[in-house]
Amino acid sequence: MSSIFTKIINGEIPCHKVAENDSCLAFMDINPLVKGHVLVIPKVEVDQYFDIDDDHLVALTLFSKKIAIALKKTISCKRIGVSVIGLEVPHAHVHLLPIDKTEHTNFERPKLEISHEELAQIAKAIQDNL
Repeated sequence: MSSIFTKIINGEIPCHKVAENDSCLAFMDINPLVKGHVLVIPKVEVDQYFDIDDDHLVALTLFSKKIAIALKKTISCKRIGVSVIGLEVPHAHVHLLPIDKTEHTNFERPKLEISHEELAQIAKAIQDNL
């Protein structure tokens, strides 16, 4: 069975796309911890991050770096936090989080409610900074 992320990759479920290449996709988290929370995924469906083959892992890391740099230009923050947890969806993914303090990376915190319009605006602003 395909994960929700594979359905997003295949266009079966819409997303607020930030960027895409042959091997990776970055899009806005619709249940963000912080404003600007971006998910970066490999297009190959692999459950565990460390099970990703080396070529795809390098591609995911370099793509995430590119997105993080643009995200930092877009959202005012001290740094971009990176988290790989993988309990939410059985498809390896990287969370990019604009943070000012460590509590911004606590996944037990309540999620923000951000409209689809604002998510689309943030995605476009990040794209403009790529």
